[in-house]
Amino acid sequence: MTTQYYAAASLDGFIATEDDSLDWLFQLGSVDDTSYPAFIAEVGALAMGSTTYEWMLRHADEVALETGTAWPYTQPVWIFSSRELPTIDGANIHFVRGDVRSVHAEMMKAAGSRNIWIVGGGDLAGQFYDAGLLDEIIVQVGSVTLGKGKPFFPRRLVTPPLTLVSVQQFGPGFAELRYQVPKLAQ
Repeated sequence: MTTQYYAAASLDGFIATEDDSLDWLFQLGSVDDTSYPAFIAEVGALAMGSTTYEWMLRHADEVALETGTAWPYTQPVWIFSSRELPTIDGANIHFVRGDVRSVHAEMMKAAGSRNIWIVGGGDLAGQFYDAGLLDEIIVQVGSVTLGKGKPFFPRRLVTPPLTLVSVQQFGPGFAELRYQVPKLAQ
């Protein structure tokens, strides 16, 4: 089992615009033409920040058109939020707050031998990294720049550096970089 941060980012390192738009991403192609179908098949539990969850709620109709359902996950999802948020009927959602360590232990039990996906955002992935719980970063770098927006990974990560495991091209718009995260002494 691996804890993975899998996300798309612009060439200049943003996952969304300042107003949380992902329009830049959807113009680059279909998710079915990337590694996502194989990736999600190996996921047993998800962690999601409140901004990502609220984006899903606001765009439920568009998500349903793309995936066939407004809530595309069959796996249990832990939503990290310090405020009350609406639920989605039929979704296996757990609202949590606080340190990611205790939640990660719950997620590991739920995932079994499958992977844990840190869906977004970048700060949530950073919290898992800070706690020594992030094993892999997979970023699909899109062929656009945003100038500013929501950063992919708002942490300084210099020594030791990530280890590049693979590079793959998807269509004319994406380069997928897969990195192993070095384990630091905690």
